Amino acid sequence: MLRDLLLCNRSYRRFQQQPLDEQTLVELLELTRLCPSAANRQPLKYLLAWRPDQCAKIFPHLRWAAALTPWPGPAEGERPTGYILILGDSRIWRRWDWDTGIVAQTMLLGAAELGLGGCMVASIDQGGLRAALNLPEHLEALLAVALGRPGETVVLEDGRPDQRPYWRDADDVHHVPKRPLAEVRIELPGF
Repeated sequence: MLRDLLLCNRSYRRFQQQPLDEQTLVELLELTRLCPSAANRQPLKYLLAWRPDQCAKIFPHLRWAAALTPWPGPAEGERPTGYILILGDSRIWRRWDWDTGIVAQTMLLGAAELGLGGCMVASIDQGGLRAALNLPEHLEALLAVALGRPGETVVLEDGRPDQRPYWRDADDVHHVPKRPLAEVRIELPGF
């Protein structure tokens, strides 16, 4: 059921070190082809990484969990075992805002269905990643979807993310506040 997938689809930032394979990433990528695209332009391209040497080229150029200062991101032995880089192809179109979120969420729901977890990482050292991967100029790294078997516990709770976006407790459990339904629903007089 979709609700169950959404509940287990959290932003995992630490992973077990079970390797992913190319076919698993291709299966998640195949889901993106079925997604809607603004004006059906389909301007996104994808780079898959599942081998340790590929993942090692991507990891240093990502910035993890700004609210968990001074945490530098997953340590050796906790890092993602796969990535799907979502790239915008400026030769097709330069407006991909909506498409990026749609395909990333679709990938992560597909990953949850497979018992995997992931994290959308938008804070990217663009110049460093471009140089490390030798990305052509017409491709822009929009989002890195980090993937693997979750290596941490993430719990949702009612709360105010504007007061505290997320945190880890003394047991290293990651807490994510979500606004209650009564706070996100708007009712207008006469509507």
